[in-house]
Amino acid sequence: MESWATDNILPMLKPAKDCWQPQDFLPDPCSDGFHDQLRQIQSRTKEVPDDYFVVLVGNMITEEALPTYQARINATDIFHDHTGVDTTPWAVWARGWSAEENRHGDLLNKYLYLSGRLDMKQVETTIQYLIAAGMDIGTSNNPYLWTIYTSFQERATAISHRNTAKLAMQCGDMKLAQICGIIASDEKRHESAYSKIAEKLFEIDPNGMLVAFAYMMRRKIGMPAHLMYDGKDENLFKHFSEVASRIGVYTAGEYRGVLEHLVGRWNVEKLSGLSSEGREAQDYICGLPNKIAKLEEMRARTSKLKTAPTTVSFSWIFDK
Repeated sequence: MESWATDNILPMLKPAKDCWQPQDFLPDPCSDGFHDQLRQIQSRTKEVPDDYFVVLVGNMITEEALPTYQARINATDIFHDHTGVDTTPWAVWARGWSAEENRHGDLLNKYLYLSGRLDMKQVETTIQYLIAAGMDIGTSNNPYLWTIYTSFQERATAISHRNTAKLAMQCGDMKLAQICGIIASDEKRHESAYSKIAEKLFEIDPNGMLVAFAYMMRRKIGMPAHLMYDGKDENLFKHFSEVASRIGVYTAGEYRGVLEHLVGRWNVEKLSGLSSEGREAQDYICGLPNKIAKLEEMRARTSKLKTAPTTVSFSWIFDK
């Protein structure tokens, strides 16, 4: 697949000279108007709700754990980079992907720092804990599992950033909306690349990919920051996810939507000539969206019977 990847995947990377950089969206510290620009950021973000900042910080911390993701892809068969400068298209892609992703955490981190709304030491502590903890996403060194995971996760991340952009717009911070939107655009392009690789693998080995897809969905696609910890809250990722769901940034409905999109993109229902194991995996995958939808309905009915939600404080926003 190397020649195919060279022709079809590497062109989806953007040269650094053509990419946006964090400084394009931040005050210029060398300019006479730096302090005025800084005051404008703090004025715009003053009225943004705490819940929104919780989700934005969680998204940023997820992006900042990039060393873990680079290590994870480098430990995956096919994608691995033995020397650090391998010229295979897979190694070139992995380094280029990481380089593009690196800008996301840089930009969000600096903007949030300048907002003056956060306890940045607690944010930084959380980033250190997360990188040290690593992640357990169930892909091992299997490229089939890796491409399925990244196809799903990149789309989920794009949705999350897109929805934070919409909320920033509603709060009146158009610059923050632009930042979240441009990051979402990158994530969407990366999703397209991984989905295209998976699509090619489905053509070559439909049985193997179906079994891998079913395995990942039975395990459930966990987000890369699931081991998030700030030194205080043992259930930090759970609490962050609950806020994200409640304000509409990433919900169970979006999870189901990503699955439905990938099932359609990879023509899972129409794959034929399968082994018994492949057909079993196909049936499971195709029936899963309806099962998830029924669970959503059940949870919605249950939530109506509950009392007011439990209040949780976040160290990131000074324990509010």
